[in-house]
Amino acid sequence: MESKVKFETFGAFKRIKSMLTVDLRRMFRSRLFYIIIATALLVPVIMTVMLTMMDGQETVNQQTGEVTVMEGPESVWESIGTLPTDAPATSDPAAMGGAAAMGDMDVMAMCNINMAFMGVCVFVCLFISDDFRSGYAKNLFTVRAKKGDYVISKTVAGFICGALMLVAYFIGAMLGGAITGLSFALGTLTVANVVMCMLAKIFLMLVFVSIFTLISVAAKQKAWLSICGSLGGGMLLFMMVGLITPLQSTLINVALCLAGGAMFACGLGAISRVVLKKTSLV
Repeated sequence: MESKVKFETFGAFKRIKSMLTVDLRRMFRSRLFYIIIATALLVPVIMTVMLTMMDGQETVNQQTGEVTVMEGPESVWESIGTLPTDAPATSDPAAMGGAAAMGDMDVMAMCNINMAFMGVCVFVCLFISDDFRSGYAKNLFTVRAKKGDYVISKTVAGFICGALMLVAYFIGAMLGGAITGLSFALGTLTVANVVMCMLAKIFLMLVFVSIFTLISVAAKQKAWLSICGSLGGGMLLFMMVGLITPLQSTLINVALCLAGGAMFACGLGAISRVVLKKTSLV
């Protein structure tokens, strides 16, 4: 009686699922991932406490004698985005002036939840460079994996990390506001606006992760080069994040970010695949 040997063929879905399972297992077991998430959680707490403590402090320019008064945050939502100048989060006249004054280029407008978009580049670059530095990527491609599957898996893993960073930063901002006693009043904003804002930021994260993945697969084991390149590339779009995902976001903002994220993921993913095919893996 002859025995027949059957070779199971793996489709694209099964290959991607298998590689993504391995990457997610590696991600959730790495100390880097938890350090990144912990940082995203603690940064808004520390910043909110420090800026609140510095509220009202005066600095004098020794040359001109001009006195500058430090203004701290008045609302917890300033850690998420710039409050509408015509819709302050509180009815206190003094707080209204502070919110309007801080609506331009203050510390909270630059150092808010949008920093997570640049912070995720550290995870993506180190996560990918470790594959090439250890020889894991070369062995992976030699045995069974395809370049496109690898890019998709890394992009999804980076997107999940970035989304969790945004959630952690939001929780930290709420904790910081509760500790310092900041106002949680929404004013003319609604809960739906805040939810849409967070969803838009999460979908927009896919754009940045796709950029960081492309630069990382091009730099390969050179982590320093991938981080520098990713920070430089990300800064070209960073100033647009606040405009695309404002606090008063609606379904239109969410749809635009979702469409943009999908297009960038497909377009830059295809370029990343070509880069892996045309360059050496060492």
